[in-house]
Amino acid sequence: MDIAALWDPEPGWLNTASYGLPPKPAWDALQAALADWRVGATSWEPWDESTTRARESFARLVGADSEDVYVGSTVSAALAPIAESLPDGAKVLTDDVEFTSNVFPWQVHADRDVQVVAVPSAQLVEAITPGIDLVAVSAVQSSTGTVLDLAAVVAASKQIGALLVIDATQAVGWHPITVDGVDALVAHSYKWLMAPRGATFGYLSPRLQERCRPSAAGWYAARDVHGSYYGPVMDLAPRARRFDQSPAWFSFVGAAPALELVERIGVETINRHNVALANEFRTGLGLEPSNSAIVSTSLPGAQQAFEAAGIRAAVRDGKLRVSFHIYTTRTDVEQALSALKPLI
Repeated sequence: MDIAALWDPEPGWLNTASYGLPPKPAWDALQAALADWRVGATSWEPWDESTTRARESFARLVGADSEDVYVGSTVSAALAPIAESLPDGAKVLTDDVEFTSNVFPWQVHADRDVQVVAVPSAQLVEAITPGIDLVAVSAVQSSTGTVLDLAAVVAASKQIGALLVIDATQAVGWHPITVDGVDALVAHSYKWLMAPRGATFGYLSPRLQERCRPSAAGWYAARDVHGSYYGPVMDLAPRARRFDQSPAWFSFVGAAPALELVERIGVETINRHNVALANEFRTGLGLEPSNSAIVSTSLPGAQQAFEAAGIRAAVRDGKLRVSFHIYTTRTDVEQALSALKPLI
């Protein structure tokens, strides 16, 4: 497979942690669907077949049964049924730099005395102690790129019987991760999975499915989608599909081929590529190697230097954030380091 030929990035794109670039199969599928939409060439059902394909691909990527995967549009909406299932007075533990889509869904239940406790990343595992009802944390932190010691968090949560909810948005697609020992794993696909924004996937363990109410249920959550358009008779789908939100068709049209391509290339292959380039960049900055595709560093003037050189990255939490994906090249790394050389 000629991987490089599958993308057309302009040199200097080092910001996949903000959004990923679509591979040609995803781009072409989306353009074809949009062309059909423009003239009314087809009904919507062929577009919706992509939702099933994408669901199944995501399930394979995280080692889940596709029957335990639900679809939606945002991480926060996907977490809402879990937050609603918490008893009054529950205590939620999270990271103090956690992206707010995995914080606000819990905090909005403060009127029920649901308490959110935030600790630094390095203290998370030791903070998983009796009294914590749910741990909500990212597999890879958006602002710092820190990779979670998931095995340690799973073990600590299991020891006290706490639920474990993982936001894998910054992980799935480059970082090997499975749902083993996890109660819920939710990920948006527009970053490392390189899909259009609007396609979110969630895994719910069987025990959590039984605890949660599908409060956003609509026609797409029914057992028979095409027989559920009208009337008061509700027969919801079994297992996680009853938590489905009606999908944004074109987002999933682009998502299915993108996720399937990640499968074909292999997450391990992508991981080696991404981390090698990130570590080359870190070495150039005088930083120790890491296991992350995201590099976060304080370097005064870096944003302006990148802008002058036409390099697109991000500033998060006051630090320069650079991210490397399968379409990133060594030339991109060299150009970035060259732009920053006067500052180092």
